[in-house]
Amino acid sequence: MSIFAVPDMSCGHCRSAIEKAINAVDAKATIQFDMEARRIEVTSAVANADLSALLEKEGYPNTLVA
Repeated sequence: MSIFAVPDMSCGHCRSAIEKAINAVDAKATIQFDMEARRIEVTSAVANADLSALLEKEGYPNTLVA
């Protein structure tokens, strides 16, 4: 499990875009959203660096928190 701070995530469209992008590379990934804190918790077989790069590519700068 990894936690990413995604400061530009603010609405349902953001959530949908992030889910779609992560599920495209790992259909078995689980994603939990904390929209107020603007963080996502991801459990995936994909490396953290690759997830971070994927979020960046989708337009969501991020920082790995844990």
